[in-house]
Amino acid sequence: MDAIYKLSKHLWFGLFCGLFAVISIQAQDFTVKNYKAEFHLNAEGYFDVVEKYDVNFHIPKHGVYRVIQTKYDFTDPDGISQKRKIKISNIKVPGHNFEGPSSFDQRFSEHVTMKIGDADKTIEGPVHYEIRYRVENAFIFNDQQVQFYWNIKPGGWHADFERIQFNVYGPEGSYMDANNCFVYSGPLGTTALSRDFSLQYEGSAVFGQSNAGFVSHDGENVTVLVKLPRDSIAEIKPAWPFWTNYGWTMMIAGLIGSFYMLWKRYGKDDELPATTSYYPPKMIDPAMAGYLINDHADSNDLISLIPHWGSQGLLRIEEIKKSGFFSKKDTKIIKLKELPEDSSDYEKKIFNDLFSNTYKDSDETAENEVMISSLRNTFYKTMSSASSSLKKKSRVYYDKQSRKIRLITYIVLVPLAIGLSILSLFLWNILAAILTLVTCIALIILNFFMIKKNRKGNEVFSELKGFKSFIKIAEENRLKMLLKEDSHYFESTMGYALAFGLFDKWSRKFDSLNVPPPTWYASTSGTHSSMNNFSKSFSSSMSSMSSNMVSSPSSSGSSGGGSSGGGFGGGGGGSW
Repeated sequence: MDAIYKLSKHLWFGLFCGLFAVISIQAQDFTVKNYKAEFHLNAEGYFDVVEKYDVNFHIPKHGVYRVIQTKYDFTDPDGISQKRKIKISNIKVPGHNFEGPSSFDQRFSEHVTMKIGDADKTIEGPVHYEIRYRVENAFIFNDQQVQFYWNIKPGGWHADFERIQFNVYGPEGSYMDANNCFVYSGPLGTTALSRDFSLQYEGSAVFGQSNAGFVSHDGENVTVLVKLPRDSIAEIKPAWPFWTNYGWTMMIAGLIGSFYMLWKRYGKDDELPATTSYYPPKMIDPAMAGYLINDHADSNDLISLIPHWGSQGLLRIEEIKKSGFFSKKDTKIIKLKELPEDSSDYEKKIFNDLFSNTYKDSDETAENEVMISSLRNTFYKTMSSASSSLKKKSRVYYDKQSRKIRLITYIVLVPLAIGLSILSLFLWNILAAILTLVTCIALIILNFFMIKKNRKGNEVFSELKGFKSFIKIAEENRLKMLLKEDSHYFESTMGYALAFGLFDKWSRKFDSLNVPPPTWYASTSGTHSSMNNFSKSFSSSMSSMSSNMVSSPSSSGSSGGGSSGGGFGGGGGGSW
């Protein structure tokens, strides 16, 4: 019995090994002994690619096929989600027959497939292939830089790559070094910098080569990320196609015209008389004033509540210089009194959360104190909640019908953008579809501002406009009169100036009036002897508060921000 069991065990093991060998042979019909890719980045906004493969076929095959992904829904190295359709053109395969897609075919496909070889004959053993093509719309642009992010060996290749080389030639005047060139290798999503490649730099070029013993298997990627100055490569934008049928332009004009008529009736504020106000409207705090002046909530609106509370004697602000050679200044907020019960929900949310135990550092702060640095990457949730509450509170100043029409317009524009873009693609061309979609998106964005104030809102808005105008043009004699009436005039208005983005301009007007800086604010040097010194210190503290209170955790790492398989150039290849 034991002999039968042992025999059956060996038979099953042999069958498993044989099956694994068959699967392995089928999956490894060929091996890429050496692969070299060259990328020539052009300042005009495209790059040319040359891929060279030294292939060894283990069994007779007709040739290989190369697949390049053209449609992407991805997150770039800066953590921003993008949708992109790249274009592959000028495909050439010297010395070999091949089949490739037309430009029209690419409109309706998410991949470009190049089938290389001859259906009438097979080949075995070593073969050399060279594939050339041009890539457009595959650079990633942001305000500071342009990024070349490409999977030089995507994970979809059904073969082992035993040696990989790549050369990236930047545009004239660019410079490559370890600070702007990064390589990632391994399974999809690997974010650590690769240790499998050696890089050399020579002016505007970087040369990479895999280390000895390296093999890239099926499912593994090799990705290159190069970051260059923003102005080194032009961003290609579609030109207006005057030579085509103009039917789609009439459709766009109709969309814009209809939206304008809708805005004129339901979104345009009434004409208000020009007035000058020396004070903000009563019962309107700086946060609400900042929102109503531009119909938009931003961080400055909510941050402006800090000096507002200081002027009311609710808190004290201290600028603190931490010990240590590399340490930076911090700011401490000290609660002196509780917030009045009749305060708004957004005021209560921010004020109470500031002094909750969540952000208290027991080693440095007392129960009613908070260090601004402790709010980083955590307090943004409170700010978001307070912003929503501010928007909700502001509704009493806006016309209900206008809000209803804005919501309906959103509901109509979103499916309209999709439907008309698809219609433009089939009836005209890809450019018509893009511009139609862009127009719809622009109208969706503009629709955010299509909200009309009611009578109460217009009254408040008129006073706010007059007060903001006064902050800009106030003369010294008028300010002297106001200070005689109220010696704390600057303190009571500085929060509003901050919400309007005019604090520096406003504080400079008081510098020559011998106005003592607020006593509820102190810097590392103690109290301030002049308004100019106070203004500089206070602006710095407010900037630090804003960055800490609204900052959220970033998903990007310290290795360049990329990952294996994360760039363009997805796809792969195989044999046929």
